[in-house]
Amino acid sequence: MPHLTVEYTRNLGEHARIGALLDTLCGILAAQHGAFPVGGIRARAVRLDTYRVADGGADDAFVHVTLAVASGRSPDVLGHTVNALFDAITAHFDALYRRRYLALSLELREFAGPGAYRSLNNIHQRFSGTAAFH
Repeated sequence: MPHLTVEYTRNLGEHARIGALLDTLCGILAAQHGAFPVGGIRARAVRLDTYRVADGGADDAFVHVTLAVASGRSPDVLGHTVNALFDAITAHFDALYRRRYLALSLELREFAGPGAYRSLNNIHQRFSGTAAFH
């Protein structure tokens, strides 16, 4: 944990540079002073081939990023992280935003309550110096 999901419309094509965006967003999470252990970071992108934006009458596009985290981080940490991620998203898409209709959004989902999230992950061992595999 955390999990990042980037949904983006097909009409953005290669100009979206989604791989570079994932690299940037994961780097931001890793840089949050240990709030998000590197071994728990997951990121994926989902290109949307079927979608509708606004009235469907133009070649509008969107990118929606969801950050899902387990509960327990302070509101300050979450607020700083969301702001840093959204700043990176808007910077990444600045050139496209200036030349086409494009909606950018970011959603934070925090799992809370009994049974809200379960995980098994031995990747953390690689970063803690107790690696079981070489």
